[in-house]
Amino acid sequence: MNKRRIVIVDDHEIFRDGLRLVLDQIENFKVVNEFASGVEFTQKIEEGDCDVVLLDINMPGLNGIKVTEIIKKKYTGIKIIGLSMLSDEVSSMKMIKCGADGFVQKKSGKMVLEHAINTVCQGGNYFSQDILKKLAIRAQRDSFDSTNQLSSRESEVLVHICQGETTKEIAEKLFLSPKTIEVHRANILSKTYCKNSAQLVIWAIKNQMFTVF
Repeated sequence: MNKRRIVIVDDHEIFRDGLRLVLDQIENFKVVNEFASGVEFTQKIEEGDCDVVLLDINMPGLNGIKVTEIIKKKYTGIKIIGLSMLSDEVSSMKMIKCGADGFVQKKSGKMVLEHAINTVCQGGNYFSQDILKKLAIRAQRDSFDSTNQLSSRESEVLVHICQGETTKEIAEKLFLSPKTIEVHRANILSKTYCKNSAQLVIWAIKNQMFTVF
């Protein structure tokens, strides 16, 4: 099995060291690089350098929101997981709108990190429950989005996407082929004007098609 190649971007050296120590204990993970600033990361990273980035939201200079925007425009294949202290759901929402694939709390343990990284690498999204609840509260304050109506099958697939399931998992549950699920996913993204699965979660909450409570 190919190892998941991970980059850590955080301005606190002690946190980076601790995170690397945890990730190095997971057999199919490999931390290939780490950066102390968003500026350094965006200047040195290239397509193919890694599979997933663990990215701090609040960094001096170039924060996680701007870094996500830059990376997602240049390198669509790189997955981004935001690192959050739960202090600012507004910034988290902005980061999702820029293309982030999920969020974990900085206090998360090895099993949570392993699940989150594997899920986004397989095309799903991951939110720890506390973060998801905060984002849901924020999303429910916003107005409904105007969009084309989803079909009943698309609505069904959307709920599974919101639950963080991968294409393979959804296909198995709905007794459909992965290719068919990918077609539904593409249609849903097009109709909702979302960039990825993480954005779909927020869209579905705002439009009362998915609830976390």
